[in-house]
Amino acid sequence: MLAALDEARAALATGDVPIGAVVIDPAYAVIGRGRNVREADADPTGHAEIVALREAARARGEWRLDGCTLVVTLEPCTMCAGAAVLGRVDRIVFGAWDPKAGAVGSLWDVVRDRRLNHRPEVVAGILAPESTALLDGFFADQRPGPG
Repeated sequence: MLAALDEARAALATGDVPIGAVVIDPAYAVIGRGRNVREADADPTGHAEIVALREAARARGEWRLDGCTLVVTLEPCTMCAGAAVLGRVDRIVFGAWDPKAGAVGSLWDVVRDRRLNHRPEVVAGILAPESTALLDGFFADQRPGPG
């Protein structure tokens, strides 16, 4: 999670929402890193998880990420949760819950839908205060002050 938090902090430099992700292989090596790049790349799919999953797939030379863990600072949205399922990751670990758009237990629970052929394990709340503080600080700076 510390590596994902580093990625989230790096997103601040481009004005993107500070969300970071890493993909860890079965030997605990980081094979994919990502941060939000929606603003930097003008890409609606530029979520940290998507960037990290793409890099991990390139590193492996295949789209199947069996045995891998996706670690992300914020609960994945529907797109990212779906990508994790389609990529066959074994586990999703995240920090802060996202009650407005989360799809791993908050608003939806895409990854545990019994109709799907793959359901990753979910570990939630890891370093949640640190993840939440980054997001709260970012959004506080975005809002105009009183007056």
